[in-house]
Amino acid sequence: MPLIVTTGHHSVAGVRPRNEDFVGMVTPNEPDLSSKGVIAAIADGVSGNEGGREASEYAVRGLLTDYYATPDTWEITTSLEKVLVAINSWVQQQGSVRKELAGMASTLTTLVLRGRMYYTAHVGDTRCYLLRSDGSDTPGKLQKLTQDHVWDRPEMQHVLTRAIGMDTRLAIDHGMGEARLNDVFLLACDGVWSAISEYDLTDFLKQVSQKKITPEQASRALCEAAIAAGSQDNCSAIVLQINTLPEGDLRDALSELRSLPAPPKTKVGQMIDGYVVEDILHTSQTTVLYLVNDLQHHRKLVLKTLQPERADDPHERSAFAHEAWLAKRVVARFFPQVITPDHRHFLYYLSTWHAGDSLQKRLDAGQHFTVPDVITYGSKLVRAIGALHRRSILHRDIKPANVHLGDDEEIRILDLGVAQSGLDAEDKSLSASYTMAGTPSFLAPEQFQGASAARNTDIYAAGVTLYYLLTRHYPYGEIEPFQRPKFGDPVVPSRYRPDLPAWLENVLLKAIARDPQERFETAEEFLLALERGAARPLPAPASTPLLKRDPATLWRAIAISAIVMNILLLYVLIVR
Repeated sequence: MPLIVTTGHHSVAGVRPRNEDFVGMVTPNEPDLSSKGVIAAIADGVSGNEGGREASEYAVRGLLTDYYATPDTWEITTSLEKVLVAINSWVQQQGSVRKELAGMASTLTTLVLRGRMYYTAHVGDTRCYLLRSDGSDTPGKLQKLTQDHVWDRPEMQHVLTRAIGMDTRLAIDHGMGEARLNDVFLLACDGVWSAISEYDLTDFLKQVSQKKITPEQASRALCEAAIAAGSQDNCSAIVLQINTLPEGDLRDALSELRSLPAPPKTKVGQMIDGYVVEDILHTSQTTVLYLVNDLQHHRKLVLKTLQPERADDPHERSAFAHEAWLAKRVVARFFPQVITPDHRHFLYYLSTWHAGDSLQKRLDAGQHFTVPDVITYGSKLVRAIGALHRRSILHRDIKPANVHLGDDEEIRILDLGVAQSGLDAEDKSLSASYTMAGTPSFLAPEQFQGASAARNTDIYAAGVTLYYLLTRHYPYGEIEPFQRPKFGDPVVPSRYRPDLPAWLENVLLKAIARDPQERFETAEEFLLALERGAARPLPAPASTPLLKRDPATLWRAIAISAIVMNILLLYVLIVR
């Protein structure tokens, strides 16, 4: 589903003889809609002569034109920055070479909607507001997304400190956030917002949110209300309402999280964005998992973030943002669900917390898994892997430590840190994630020969996981990092578990077959074999011929035999 936005705008001179405001919007079709998004801008010219109007018009027209000419590989904020800096130089140059335009300048506020994100760029005292509905008759509080660049003194009210054309160096305020369905945005000049109370602004936007009036009607009504309230300036407004949102865009997710600082190391009892840390669940070289208490919604959540010392690594930030994006896409009972915070000032993502432990922790605690346990939990695990694969996601690190067994008896797959998606090509900085990743003892044999991860490598890892739950051994022995093992035939699990039924042994041996062609092709096929059980058992796998299992050893033995035969033949000839 594409991004669909309803828009409206209005601009009038009001009591002034000349309208120095200028507004504009672009609502493109594909592919620009996906790559660049919708852009709207409002500007208020500053000058005692015709230069103000020329500055505001050029700023808006130049931005709307040049923004779509910037490379698609640039971040939204980079594109806006480059274009506005160039516009600033032109406006300042015109004011210096043409006397009639001396002192020309303009405020400017722009809003970009792309994917599921919004971006703002702002200089001056035009404003951007957001009204976010909670789905009830009482929408959320009106948020002012920009800060006015004016002198903070009673005798110098509305005296600008920043504007396009005012100085050779342009300092732009940038903002961004996640857009939500039915969000209503307002871009307004000071002639509107200074004459209308925030209560009345909220009421107009609330009517848009509730579909009582259109954005076009709201923008006109706002300007008329400002003039009726005694506004002495030009009045202009743009109103935009989000009607539909596309599926989360990887580029936008990366852009959002890359710009945020990592939170400092936090102790139990301290807070991160209003979430109270109750426990440190896990730490690694790159990430930290906190159990936090969401005081506002009275629930426990898991907060995952980067270690502060790794937060400046661009690759680590990209990989973390990629993980958060994937975690948000896997909406199913087999995975912790990502929770969107109301306000996020640090680099992290939140997910639901579930009582229980990973399978590895249960093994370490001495829990014994029976054959019925492994069949039940194995079926759920394979269903979860199938859900990932249907979303074109490869986990690449299925193992007991990444499989959570909840107190509700539900299996949930954890940690998408090295997962790979079919959409990863959207971001070239993730290319490193295509290298071999995962835990060696759970990696399929062909991956040690340079083969890429595939669906049947996740199936292999799931088979090893179930094998390990039953036996506490690995079918091909434990493999250390950087080791390049040779794979023969696996040890049959019944050697460690004589109570194992033959049909289940055959299912596991097929899942962990050395040859990928002999494994289950899909998770659904694996699940079907587990569900049919003894009713329709799989045949026992044949032993792998030595030539296929270890050709080097076979040919070495043949060569040694040939040398021995030649020596014996030579000895016989000499003796004669």
